This record gives sequence, structure tokens and C-alpha cells, in this order.
Amino acid sequence: MTPPIGNRIFDNAIHRLDCAAEFAEIDSEALERLKHPKAVLRVSIPVRMDDGSLRVFQGYRVRYDDTRGPTKGGIRFHPDVDLSEVQALAFWMTCKCAVVGIPFGGGKGGVVVNPKELSRMELERLSRSFIQQIADFIGPETDVPAPDVYTNAMIMGWMMDEYSTIRRQRTPAVITGKPIPLGGSLGREDATGRGAYYCIKELERKNGWKPHELRVAVQGFGNAGQHVARLMHADGYRIVAISDSRGGIFREGGLDIPQAIELKSQRLAVSDVYPTRSVCDCPECACVECHCNSEDAATGDVVTNERLLELDVDILIPAALEDQITAENAPRVAAPVIVEVANGPTTIEADEILAAKNTLVVPDILANAGGVTVSYFEWIQNRTGDYWTEDMVQTRLQQIMSREFNAVYDLTSANGITMRTAAYAHALNRIGEAVESQGTSRYFTDVSG
Repeated sequence: MTPPIGNRIFDNAIHRLDCAAEFAEIDSEALERLKHPKAVLRVSIPVRMDDGSLRVFQGYRVRYDDTRGPTKGGIRFHPDVDLSEVQALAFWMTCKCAVVGIPFGGGKGGVVVNPKELSRMELERLSRSFIQQIADFIGPETDVPAPDVYTNAMIMGWMMDEYSTIRRQRTPAVITGKPIPLGGSLGREDATGRGAYYCIKELERKNGWKPHELRVAVQGFGNAGQHVARLMHADGYRIVAISDSRGGIFREGGLDIPQAIELKSQRLAVSDVYPTRSVCDCPECACVECHCNSEDAATGDVVTNERLLELDVDILIPAALEDQITAENAPRVAAPVIVEVANGPTTIEADEILAAKNTLVVPDILANAGGVTVSYFEWIQNRTGDYWTEDMVQTRLQQIMSREFNAVYDLTSANGITMRTAAYAHALNRIGEAVESQGTSRYFTDVSG
């Protein structure tokens, strides 16, 4: 029987941690501590529905490791949430925060619910009731939630307000990803995609790339996928393929990404962009029925998400779901560079195949760390009352992403290992230092001191 996806994610993460330990300076005791979450909370969430009935939902919150600071991680609303998945994602957040050097540990939360079945008022009641159940488990100095799958800025605003009501004081730093008027940070909307973009810019600098000569495919056209595609398109990269859950579109001459984003926001499938209508690449024109370059009409080809991964491109960006690149399709992945914007898009078995092909994989715990980095900025702004401009946010994000990318890249080169192993080793070095500063068995059994 196939194990639950959360168990597989966690097992894979622990396996990668063990592989990286060989290249990290970390005490075995610290490594053992990282294999177990610090605290796990399971709650029942009663919600009065619009028809007067009562439903009780299951919710979870995991504080995985707080050695380096308060735990940090999103809250997701999804019918497939389970405790093993939440625990795995909290572990991932621990490593991600350590990779980019921000003073947080890892946390995660979730509620078992299909939010699309709830009214707006029911969704607000659920959000507030969840906070009522976990209020003693979170806090600005303890555990700081954020948005995740099917949660957004408004939901974070409700949660922050409920926590503040319980504490009898306004506490914006308890949650990040809030609306701007409620203490959210400028630059948070595109932070995940922008962080990946900064990693790509470092590769561009190191390899002397000319953007207009490189073809890019992006699997997943949600928030992160849209923003990394938008930024690369503006730099001249040729985005030849994009996809969402309903399919994708390929066009050798490149896609008009701003227009694709506009159409996507109108709730059209990405595959509708070129096959069913004309979209020109003329920067002066953003119309759908464009006649200034009529030969572009219907020149795109519909592709599946599976086929997109195997296209002959220079950079592949998986920005959708986990386990997309597997042992079955990895031999057919043609891109020499993969930048993981999604969490866990590559299986362990696929990793080995890609490494044998000398495919450079910028791993998820580095490539998509821009989101949690700007969440850290929001937390700082809430605590100090000093709110930054968008330019300040983006400048500081670029400094951190570039610095940590180069640290991981150098570790990769020095040890002849993959960037994923190097990223985990980089994280372990930081976590290990924090654990050992409190003392391990080696310290307490050293009679010479």
C-alpha cells in the first residue's frame, strides 16, 4: 500500500538530511533532535454554519524546531490535510529558514476542509475558531503562522484580529501575510517568485547567459509561477511554455506573459491563451483580439503538464505540486537547469537520475525561500513599527537570496555534490551551531574542561 503523501514527504526529507550530514559540521545529537518535532497540537474546531447546523473540523499545528527562533510556517485549508503532511512541511520550514539565515525555526498548520464549499461568513467563523483553539500555542515570540494553500491575506487578517481580541491587545506580529492596511508588508505578493528569480539571476551572472537566447518552461501558473515568469519575461527570457491544473500552452516563439497573467486572472485556463484567441507580443497593445501581429493567431500548441516537463528548454521551473519529476519521467527531462519553485517537486529517485545527467537543480528549500524571507521582514516591521518601502523590501530580499545562493553554490563546487545536498548541509551547519551552543553530550562528558 502506498504510504500517505505526508509520510513520503517526511521520509524523503529525512533521507536528504542524512545524506547532507556527511558534508555538514553537526553533532550527531543535534541531528537526532531534528528527526522529531518539538510539539504537535491537534484540535477540534466547532463552526456554526449558515443553515444553523454545527460542523466540527479537525485542525493541526506543529512547532518542529525553535532552536534558532520562533517557529514559522503557513496554515493551509485543504480536504487532504493530515498530521503527517503538516509535520513534514514543518520540518521543511525548519531547513528553509536556516538555509537563508533568518532567525526562525519551522512550523506548519492545517485544517481538514474544502474551503470552496463554505460561504464567506462560514470561512471567517472557521478561521477565527481555529485561532481560538490554538491561541496558547502561537505568538510573536513562539510560533508565527502565515498563508498557505487556500488561505490568503484576508484570512490572515481575521486570524490576527481574533488573536488580538483574545490577548486584549493588538498583536500584528503574530501572523504574517496580512493585508497591507493591517500591517502586511509591501513586496510580499511576489516574494516567492522573486526569490527564485534572484537565484536565476545569479546563475545568469555565473554562466554568462544572454536571456533572449534561453527558453524557459514553467509548470504551475499560480502566484509564484506567474511572478517568476513575469520577471524573467521582462528581462528578455523566452518563456515558451506555461501550464496550470487544466493544461498548458507551448509556443516556440515565446508567450506574452503579461497577457497570460491577465487572462488567468479572468479565470480562463492557461491553455486558452493562444489556441483559441490571438495574443500579440506588441508591448504597446494588451488587447486579446490583436491584429497588429495577426500571424501569431492560433500558433500555440496545447501541452499536458507531463509533456511540459520533457520539453527541450534551457530552464525548467516546476511551480505546481510535489512529486512531478519522478524516476519514470526524469530520463526524459531535457532541461539542463531546474529551479524548484514548488515544494518537493522532485522525488529522491529522480534526483539520482538527474544528478547522473549533470542536471543542475536549484532546490526548493533555497529557490522558494523568498516568501518566508519577506514574512520575516513583515514580522520585523510589525515589531518595530518601522514600515519599509517596496524598494527596501526587494533590495534586502535580493541581498539575502544572492548571498545564500552563492554560499550553497560554493559548497556544491567545493564538495562535488548536488545543490540540494549542499543546501541541506548549509542549513544543518546553522542549526547545529545553535544546538551545540546550548551543549551536547560531547560538552557535558568532556572532563578536561
